[in-house]
Amino acid sequence: MTAVFSGRLDTPSAIKIQSEITPLLNNADKEIILDCEKLEYISSSGLRLFLAIRKEVSTKGGKVIVEHINDDIKKVFMMTGFIQLFEVR
Repeated sequence: MTAVFSGRLDTPSAIKIQSEITPLLNNADKEIILDCEKLEYISSSGLRLFLAIRKEVSTKGGKVIVEHINDDIKKVFMMTGFIQLFEVR
């Protein structure tokens, strides 16, 4: 399953997405792709959302892959250690 993120992943959007990702988490025993090609910004709330997805998927034996992050988001991932928590393509 793939979740596509676009624009800004800040507190308001992370709260909204949290309620919309149930189908994604229902398939957490499989490979989950977080497509960030159109994602321009990620806040700490967005990082917490990614972490929650990873935790649920890990619990169920699945795998999370983050694809197409831009250089700014890659810097955030590197500074926060998220680059080691996710497979980034």
